[in-house]
Formats: sequence, structure tokens, C-alpha cells
Amino acid sequence: MSVQVATLPSGLAVVTESTPHVKTAAIGFFVAAGSRYEHVAEHGLSHFIEHMAFKGTRRRSAREIAEAIENVGGDINAETGVERTSYFCRVLGADSALAVDVIGDLLTESAFDPDELEREKNVIVQEIGSVEDTPDDLVFDLLTATAWPDQPIGRPILGTRERVEGFDRAAIEGYLGRRYGAAGTVVAAAGAVEHEHFLDLVQSRLEKLPHVTPPAEGRAAYRGGQTKVRRRLEQTHVVVGFEGRPSGAPDHDAAQVFAAAVGGGMSSRLFQEVREKRGLAYSIYGFHWDFIDTGLFGFYAGCADQDTAEVVAASLDCLGEAAQDLEEAEIRRVKAQMKVSLVTALEQPGARIHQLSRQMQIYGRPLSFDEMLARLEAITIEDVRKTGAAMLRSSPAVVAIGATGKVPGHAKVACALKGL
Repeated sequence: MSVQVATLPSGLAVVTESTPHVKTAAIGFFVAAGSRYEHVAEHGLSHFIEHMAFKGTRRRSAREIAEAIENVGGDINAETGVERTSYFCRVLGADSALAVDVIGDLLTESAFDPDELEREKNVIVQEIGSVEDTPDDLVFDLLTATAWPDQPIGRPILGTRERVEGFDRAAIEGYLGRRYGAAGTVVAAAGAVEHEHFLDLVQSRLEKLPHVTPPAEGRAAYRGGQTKVRRRLEQTHVVVGFEGRPSGAPDHDAAQVFAAAVGGGMSSRLFQEVREKRGLAYSIYGFHWDFIDTGLFGFYAGCADQDTAEVVAASLDCLGEAAQDLEEAEIRRVKAQMKVSLVTALEQPGARIHQLSRQMQIYGRPLSFDEMLARLEAITIEDVRKTGAAMLRSSPAVVAIGATGKVPGHAKVACALKGL
């Protein structure tokens, strides 16, 4: 495998990995446009633009966009996150030019037809309603809002009904001009691609992308707190979060290992204690989300109303004990799991373009497998315990949906971890 990087005069970064014996190519355009970069009146606009890009361009109708890729057996999709919007597809290597042309069309030639705008608003309003009807999704939207109150990073990616219904062509063009710049975009390709040929394709197709650098936005300020929403449900859904580590922080990798050790699989402490030993929850797991300047660590559980206090108490005990007595065997197991994830990404072009583009946006360069492996191996048990304890000492963010009366509040959770 051969990874090559180039930066075009416009500032657009292009990274490719040619993989021998692979016949397909994964191609992605990753734009530094996400929900945390939206002004108040733009809340939900990143996601709305991603949807609208597929509703037709000056050259292709919505159906023609889909057919162009699917007629050659490929697939195309997109997703909006907190810090970037991704447009990606998978095709045979011989059809790479078509893929670049179609995605380039989405980014530079979208029509934003007024009738389509109105229709898509209704689609997204239905999507918002779907999340509101799904408590194990909604609880995480409430978590970010609690962790980062009154900040863009804490707002739901989908936006609100009121904001979405107010979007117009002027709002879209203003946001595109500010965030969809060449210097804030990474184009990645992996599999059956040849670097110089792919570079020529990108340069010719994306010449219309504005030669601007997305402006710096305000830093996130983690706060914590609590949010409880009473609903008549079969279960109570609980998330307890703490301040995590930014993507480029020296202790970021240790935070990832700690989260995986306490709640990353069936052998994790949370799963073994809460589900296997006590039988209190069907779904329980830990997580660590990283962003450019902040992070979020915590655990989720869905359980019977009468068990919520015990579930939270048992989970906090697991976390607190892990920060003090995680064992070498647990660290070795997590490292082995993470190694498999790294290798899996290397073997799958679709996963590889997401990995490469993210590394470019965080570090300004792709990391080699040997470098990623060395970073993982360098993490010590002391690093993991220390980082876990530091995260648990931050102000908790407690969120619950359901019969919330027995869910301990923010102050009680903080008190339970006071000795760390």
C-alpha cells in the first residue's frame, strides 16, 4: 500500500492510498462544515445542505445523480457531523472519474431549487420527529446540550423545526461561502486508485470550489449539569457524561483505552457487572467522543424504572474502581481490539478514506500503520488510570428520559466520585 499527499494551489488537500489487488475505489470529499460552525440562525443548516446537495444540480436531476453511480454498480452517500460533512462513494477503480465528477457536482453545482427546498424541509422535520420518538437517540442530543449549554457544539445536528423551516437560498449561499472552501476540504481515495491520475481528476473538477479558508470559530467550554425528561416509556434511558479529551491531546489515546476497558464490549467492566452479574440492563456501554478542542466520556444504560438508581451507582463504582485498579490483562485486551480495528480499516477502502481524511484534518498528515501501532503500544496502565481518574473528576452531565425520579442528580454523581 502506498499513501501519497498533495496540496493544490487552492489549498485543497488530496490524500490517496493505492492498494494492490483491490478492484474497487472508495472516494470521499470531507468538508470542514458541521453543526458546531453554525450561527444561531443557521442551526441545522450543515445537515440541510447535505440533503439538498442530492436534490439536483445544474447538470443532473436528483434521479440522475443516483443513477450515474448506481448504473455502474456503485453506491453514494453523505453524512453530517459536528465538525465536518462527508460525501463519499464506492465504485470500480475504472469509474473513479465518474465518482469525482458526481461528487464535485454536488459540491459546486447544486441547484437549490425553491420547490425542492420546501419539500426537503418537510423530510428533515420528519427526521427530527423520528429522533424525538427514539429516546435512546434523543438522550444523546440532550447530553451534548447539557455538557455544552448554549454553545453550537451542544446543539443537535439536525436543527429544530423552526430553524429548518426558515432556511432559504440566501442562508445556504452565505454558509457555503464561509465553510465550503478549498482550504477546509480534504479529498481522500483508497483502493484501485493511482495518485497522479486522481490528482488531475480532482484539480480539474473542483476548480470552482472557493479559494477561501474557513474562519476559526469559538472554543468549546464544557460545563456539565443535569437534564431529566419525564415520559411514559417501557424503560428509563440514562447517560452520565464527563469531560473527555480532544482529538489531538497527548492523553487522547489513553482516554480511548479507558473507555473501551470499562464499557467497550462484552468483557468490559460495565457489561460484566451491570448486565451479566446483576441483570439490570440489556444495553449498557461506555463511549469517548473526541473533537478538535474538547471531548466527552461517559456511559449509557437502558433499564427498568425501579433499577435506575442501582444501575447508576453500580456503573459509577465500576468507573471509579477502574481508575484505580485497571489490570494489565484488561489493557492488553483493549489494545488487541484496537489493533484489529486499525487493520480492518486498512483492509477496507471505505473505512480507510474516513481514517485518512480525519488524520489529515487533525494532524495535517496521514499516520502510518507502524506509527499508529507504536502510539497504541506506548500507552501504559498508569496513563490509562490517570486519564480515567482525571475525566471522572470533571463536572458530570446527567441526562435521563423516562421515569426519572430515581435517577441521581448531578451533585450526587459528583459526590460518588469525590475520592478520586
